[in-house]
Amino acid sequence: MLSGYRVFSRRYVKSFPCLSRGFEIETELTIHALELRMKYGEVNTKYGERSEGSVSKLSTWSDGFKILKTIIKLYSLERPLYFFSIIGVLLAALSIILGLPIIVDYIDTGLVRRFPTAFLTASIMLSSIMAFVCGIILHSNTTTRREMKVLFYLSEKKL
Repeated sequence: MLSGYRVFSRRYVKSFPCLSRGFEIETELTIHALELRMKYGEVNTKYGERSEGSVSKLSTWSDGFKILKTIIKLYSLERPLYFFSIIGVLLAALSIILGLPIIVDYIDTGLVRRFPTAFLTASIMLSSIMAFVCGIILHSNTTTRREMKVLFYLSEKKL
């Protein structure tokens, strides 16, 4: 995936919306090709050793974080239902963890003694529900966008 050596068809180039700059473009290129179910191939290439005295322009940590950030961004764009469902589940779990002692206390005494925590718990649960709803809406938009990308790709003449 991160070979740095790519050859593209005219159709591919015309259909690719480049949103990134720098090293993280390779991740976008791969996801775009997979999304459109394009054929791709690999060419085995011999790599030689770096010339003595030359310095690599790559930085393991900063380039890795850039790629990770791009993967998370693309995941939220391409799989919004799953992405926001994970956020929703985490928020719901936090809300339940914070809310259970309040509910148990209410069942035992009939009183809600920690109103700030109760309001926080309710707010977190509402945020969880909103995350799920956003995921559903964005999933619908992503499906439509994906269909439009395929139609645009197919409308471009083959050489």
